[in-house]
Amino acid sequence: MGALRRYWGYDSFRPLQERIVNSLVAGHDTCVVMPTGGGKSLCYQLPAAMLGEQTAIVISPLIALMQDQVAQLTQMGISAAFANSSMTEAGRSSVMNEARRGKYRLVYLSPERLLRPDTIEWLKKVPVSFFAIDEAHCISEWGHEFRPEYRKLNSLREHFPNRPIAAFTASATRRVRHDIIDQLKLSNPDKYIASFHRPNLRYVLKQCEGASQPDLLIGALRHYEGSNVIVYAPTIKRVGETVDFLEEKGIPAIGYHGKMDSDTRRRNQESWMADDVRVLVGTVAFGLGINKANVRAVIHLSLPKSIEQFYQEAGRAGRDGDPADCILLWRKRDMGLLAHFIEQMADPDEKARGWQRWRDIQGFAESTVCRHRRICLHFGETPKWTSCQACDICGYLPECLIQSAQKPSLRPSKPASPAVPVRSAGEKWDRPHKSAAPGNIAVDSDLRERLREWRRTTAKEQGVAAFVVLHDTTMDEICRRQPSSTAALLGVPGIGEKKLERYGRQILEVINGFRNAPKA
Repeated sequence: MGALRRYWGYDSFRPLQERIVNSLVAGHDTCVVMPTGGGKSLCYQLPAAMLGEQTAIVISPLIALMQDQVAQLTQMGISAAFANSSMTEAGRSSVMNEARRGKYRLVYLSPERLLRPDTIEWLKKVPVSFFAIDEAHCISEWGHEFRPEYRKLNSLREHFPNRPIAAFTASATRRVRHDIIDQLKLSNPDKYIASFHRPNLRYVLKQCEGASQPDLLIGALRHYEGSNVIVYAPTIKRVGETVDFLEEKGIPAIGYHGKMDSDTRRRNQESWMADDVRVLVGTVAFGLGINKANVRAVIHLSLPKSIEQFYQEAGRAGRDGDPADCILLWRKRDMGLLAHFIEQMADPDEKARGWQRWRDIQGFAESTVCRHRRICLHFGETPKWTSCQACDICGYLPECLIQSAQKPSLRPSKPASPAVPVRSAGEKWDRPHKSAAPGNIAVDSDLRERLREWRRTTAKEQGVAAFVVLHDTTMDEICRRQPSSTAALLGVPGIGEKKLERYGRQILEVINGFRNAPKA
């Protein structure tokens, strides 16, 4: 608990986190399935910080994600580094030399780099505490983002037979979980599966006819004006067309896709993260590792290829625990497009898995069963409730999607009680968690804007993402409490000792400037 307070500025764990941390500190193999926003990264970062003079090796698929996490850890006072292709040879050599001496608590590597023979030989000279594999569903051919290079991670057990291995993922069916454990050769692992029920999310699927989709999209974005929104488009071409269309309608938006050069992608992502532009239109390339809590809506403009993909992308909304809408505007032709891509697959087993996903997403789109319940059942969790009051099947429809002015606006009632899932042997489930409401004190928009401007300037000076300096939820809590001393500021969730030392005086100056400003 002391390290949690000192580094992260939190006084309590979220569900499952403490038990997962204890498993890793005790040296157990571990398999963790925790939805987006559940706090997975802390589960391996905290034990790494606690195991002094040893180094946790984190396998991560994205360079940008590694860079952001290392920047966050460094600002919190935890020694961390990455070694990847974005660095010079001299930079990588320096990291490798320091790692041999046990300087870092965490080192981030891509699966491709980890599997190089020279990397394995280097790691054998590093005081490794454990291996943490992020996005572990990529190792399974049944996972919706299977990557062959992940499959080769099964050699870790051979090279490091006495080092614990921990697998982390946000979306894995029971079949994928078993495959992860088998492929990584986990030894009697502790299994922690959080509930897949996200009661603050409101799922709405609407089949669009003809040209109605653009009008529905405009209506939705105007409804969420001033809020952060992600719009998922199916192709790079649709990303560009949608951004242009929104700009014509007076809605500022930026795009994100895999064919953009890395600098443009990074710049666009940071503009959205810093609230410079509220609407981001992206392909599936956008979202992995995105650490933004106050996304109020995720809108899909076509059917995803799987329920797992929809759940993972929709789950980027409402990470602060407040209500958020997950809207899927689909057209019948989406089924044909997905089928076309499946038919291009050469491998018969891969094609069979593609068709299974197709049947699942078709069934989900056309279902008359509660959306929350259907998602839970897909992942092997059996809720006792049958109606959530937070999806279109159960009577929720946002006002922006009600086309007839005569129809009443349906508002969601209180979500059903959290599910108590059925467990399979050896799996530790947990009830869904919604962070405690921060009281009835409203966030002062003027103070928030002042803090946001300070955060943006500070982040640019340091060359880091805005959320690395101060997380959205921490900034909102500062606005509610308006602390007047360093002691009071240290009591704000998300302000640890190093964060206080680095930014405390500046934050208090912003607050004092707000207090002393002449009132209109």
